[in-house]
Amino acid sequence: MNESKIKEFENIIEKEYPNTCGIAVMKDNKLIYENYYNKCNKENKIHIYSITKSIISILIGIAIDKGYIKNIDENILNFFPDYKVQDNEKTIQNIKLKDIMSMTAPYKFKEEPYVEYFTSDNHLKFCLDFLGGEDKIGLFRYTPVIGPDILSGVISNSTNQSVLDFARENLFKPLGINVDKNIVFNNAKEQFAFYESIDMNGWVCDKTNLNTGGWGLTLSPTDMAKIGQLYLNGGVFNCKKIVSTNWIKESTSIHSEFNKLKYGYLWWVLDKDSFAALGDDGNTIYVNKAKNIVISVTALFVQNAKDRKDLNYHNISLNFNIYLSKTSTYFVDAVI
Repeated sequence: MNESKIKEFENIIEKEYPNTCGIAVMKDNKLIYENYYNKCNKENKIHIYSITKSIISILIGIAIDKGYIKNIDENILNFFPDYKVQDNEKTIQNIKLKDIMSMTAPYKFKEEPYVEYFTSDNHLKFCLDFLGGEDKIGLFRYTPVIGPDILSGVISNSTNQSVLDFARENLFKPLGINVDKNIVFNNAKEQFAFYESIDMNGWVCDKTNLNTGGWGLTLSPTDMAKIGQLYLNGGVFNCKKIVSTNWIKESTSIHSEFNKLKYGYLWWVLDKDSFAALGDDGNTIYVNKAKNIVISVTALFVQNAKDRKDLNYHNISLNFNIYLSKTSTYFVDAVI
């Protein structure tokens, strides 16, 4: 590797992106670089925000592979037979699993009711109550929090397991990833402490033990790099097939688009060779098939996080305060 480029990159991270916790890089199926900041090391797990969505996407794919879910075209209400739909509610009856996965499902709010969501004991019912409305199905509408929990409900109801248990058995354990426990918040103070923590290991859930679908999972940079490598390898890790190649292709193909930003099934599609899982504050899993490289980044919550566009591979920033990668062209030049 080009040591001067690496040093230049590290200086930029330290000076301009002080909330960085860790960076891991895999190339040609090998871990070739890792570095840590903010008193972190390879053992520290960080809240990865919306990267949780991409993990949910993998779990949906595994559930389809195993026959728990028929296909992506199933009506969403099929998974919730006990949910009572209001008599005048028509749109929700036509929403399919793929609509929520591609962020093209409509909801009955102009701005997400975050406070009400976070104080709700039953996230699934809360999200289902807001699903539908007057807008058309098929229009891209990114919902960071309200909506993905419906997918957690799909996994739990179709497999008869908690999301965490299903993930442990079918994804985390085969990858050598340890997610310790369910995390439940009793108040806002505990929630913000979780955002700032570097040593909480688990997955947030509501009072019904439903794990969050859009946020709330903690992982390390090497954990995330393994997930990126799994996708780069077509669903194989350590010679074991974990998720089908077909699902990887489907989930990282373009299914919706907004202002030239392309979206698959809970993955951002950057170009024909690269895609990414993205979370607030710079949390990233970046996969480049042409370069055979995976770069993962963990970062702590900060108010008004600096735009990473000067460090992006594609020099793009996404709306909703979600940015691609703290990694830079300096690093690309150094390792390729």
